[in-house]
Amino acid sequence: MPATTENPRRCALVTGGSRGIGRAVCLELARAGMDIAVVYAGNDEAAHETVAAVEELGATARAYRCDVSDADAANACVEQVLADFGGVWVLVNNAGITRDGLIARMREDDFAQVINVNLAGTYHMIRALTRSFMRQRGGRIINMSSVVGLMGNAGQANYAASKAGIVGLTKSVARELAGRGVTVNAIAPGFIETDMTAALSDGVREQYQQQIPLGRLGHAEEVAALVAFLASDPAAYITGEVIRIDGGMAM
Repeated sequence: MPATTENPRRCALVTGGSRGIGRAVCLELARAGMDIAVVYAGNDEAAHETVAAVEELGATARAYRCDVSDADAANACVEQVLADFGGVWVLVNNAGITRDGLIARMREDDFAQVINVNLAGTYHMIRALTRSFMRQRGGRIINMSSVVGLMGNAGQANYAASKAGIVGLTKSVARELAGRGVTVNAIAPGFIETDMTAALSDGVREQYQQQIPLGRLGHAEEVAALVAFLASDPAAYITGEVIRIDGGMAM
């Protein structure tokens, strides 16, 4: 809900918030004065580490285990967050998985799982919070897409499809909720330093860096700073946008 003298802090719900970009987003939004609902899939230890780090910044934080690909689980999670915090002003849909493989060998299950978590999970969380956003006549929805969803990438047909779908979902929901003062935007990161990229060989990392005009991988904190801006009051006139943060890779 909007900040008032009775409720001076806003709540941000961040899916995939236990580590990587999600954890960086939780910390950055806490620094911006928000309380944080950390939604995570299964790593209890990592989620509670994020909660502790947020609380060290003076914010209130709670962890919620939820499979966002399950509509009933998403609805139950949102109901609990609303009960605990009294409202949600910012929804960051960051939860995502990869199941890479060339299309000729990709299993049906690998395609379906990625679509269900990345795209359907984003839809489930938006739908679960839409009525709350409409009642409070304001809020921010920030969806994590990818430059892979804009460019495609060999071996990632499922991931690219899910992230491209998020672009269309973002623009459609932005049109639906604009009249209620809710902005809906997507961020399309390029190659960012995370647990996944840390596992790459030096040769693969060098190959990726050669595709990036700035010559380096991005940092999770840089993505989090963009999320925090889109969640802020000065970003109230930005909606339906897809903003790349990729070192120039997809320009």
